[in-house]
Amino acid sequence: MSVIYVLLAISITVAIIFFVAFIFSVKNGQYDDSYTPSVRMLFDDEIVKSKKTSQETELDQTLEINN
Repeated sequence: MSVIYVLLAISITVAIIFFVAFIFSVKNGQYDDSYTPSVRMLFDDEIVKSKKTSQETELDQTLEINN
């Protein structure tokens, strides 16, 4: 039973260390992105292909067979 307390203490300590490291990196500007917003309008939008219905797929297969 005492092993659970040791593991719990270690896991909380590691979690606090990672949280402090995250806060430190945010405060130092690690996650700031000042370049992407200025060029975002230059990127082309991706064309999203719609999924074919089963009827359209059958029609395409029928047309391929006939040709």
